[in-house]
Amino acid sequence: MKVAVLMGSDSDWPILKPAVELLKQFGIAAEVEVASAHRTPAKVRDFVLAAPGKGVGAFIVAAGAAAHLAGVVASYTTLPVIGVPINATALNGMDALLSTVQMPSGIPVATMAINGAKNAAIFAAQIFAVSDEELAKKLADYRGEMVEGVEKKAARVKAQL
Repeated sequence: MKVAVLMGSDSDWPILKPAVELLKQFGIAAEVEVASAHRTPAKVRDFVLAAPGKGVGAFIVAAGAAAHLAGVVASYTTLPVIGVPINATALNGMDALLSTVQMPSGIPVATMAINGAKNAAIFAAQIFAVSDEELAKKLADYRGEMVEGVEKKAARVKAQL
């Protein structure tokens, strides 16, 4: 199973790259593409419709401004679509957040925080882990590493008292 990562512009890549790296850390392949809901709608449609045949089990979709890309992707598939609103305008990503989260009934998009691509990768892994015990273990280990990281930071602060 792999995740299709679709972004509206190459300027979104710095935000999505850590998510792709995290997917790889979990052993999940990612297919990455740049396509615009407004400028290349046929490319978006063709990419989404071909994805299941390539082993795609979920989409991570990021876009800023009007941020219609995740909704367009969701209109073409019943696979999970995880939207990542991007801070790309003077509205600091609020426009993209509201556009991504306000989907019509029946066409859901799971929406992460503005620039929340890492959480999108974790959420995709959680979806796959429902039927993959090895991946579930990797996620539990990842959470354990986060606990250890917080404990180390707490110890450093206490050492300064």
